Amino acid sequence: MRELYFTVEPGYQGIRLKSFLRNYCAVSARLMAKLKRQKMGITVNGRHAIVTDTLCQGDRVGLRLPRDNKLPQGAELPFPVVYEDRDLLVVNKPAQMPMYPCPGHDCDSLSNAFSHYCAVAGEQYSFRPVYRLDKDTTGLVLLAKHSYAASILAGNVYKTYFAICEGVLHGSGAIERPIGLKEGSKLQRTVRPDGIYALTRWRSLFAGNGFSLLALRLKTGRTHQIRVHLSSCGHPLAGDDFYGGRLSFLKRQALHCGEIRFVHPVTKQKVRFVHCLPDDMKNLFVFMQSSLPTNKIE
Repeated sequence: MRELYFTVEPGYQGIRLKSFLRNYCAVSARLMAKLKRQKMGITVNGRHAIVTDTLCQGDRVGLRLPRDNKLPQGAELPFPVVYEDRDLLVVNKPAQMPMYPCPGHDCDSLSNAFSHYCAVAGEQYSFRPVYRLDKDTTGLVLLAKHSYAASILAGNVYKTYFAICEGVLHGSGAIERPIGLKEGSKLQRTVRPDGIYALTRWRSLFAGNGFSLLALRLKTGRTHQIRVHLSSCGHPLAGDDFYGGRLSFLKRQALHCGEIRFVHPVTKQKVRFVHCLPDDMKNLFVFMQSSLPTNKIE
């Protein structure tokens, strides 16, 4: 069972415990309700406390996080761990693996792989991805091991995606176009005037043989945002036949989450993880580099 401790600083002298938990510790109302129902869920200086208690400078506030009981079915699957500690885990998700079980993928999702990994280690955690990647998008996925970490990290992870698109792009730019469901489809998205605001920033890293390697950052997080935005500009991702890309070199969209940055929810240290391109994108990049030497790195 994970226990967290916080020391009351001078500015919080005389404050109610509830306010300290909500404002200083950033404990969500939902988690606070669970902690209140748990024996010794909230303590002050090692003694059981109630949220109306008044705190003094130097008090040590403790949280005993509840154990998880909602566990996904486990399955022995690829689960390349990049980093792990008591609060979070970073994994390099392979292609052809959805985040959750879905039709056609009942027990081969990242959720199933995570549960098996935890069981082998003698631990049990609910599956809490801080963000999602499409089934065929590869790269870094951040998983929170408890609800406190999940609530702190939500919306506070900065990601850089690497993509190979069709056509030649140099320099950098932004695509600011609203995205909505395509008429008659329940899954496919498109740019449409009545869609939801979306902003994608891109920078060209290399162009050659009719393809461009891009680094992209999202200001918003719409479904299929990168794929839709680049397709709308006439530069669909290589391998993304769902949005107009060709399957000549890849059989899935050439999209990889290669960098994540965030502040650790417990240690408060700045953290950065980077992971190289998967083999299929590397092979296409080698083909791009075989072009004439006039192609340049921007």
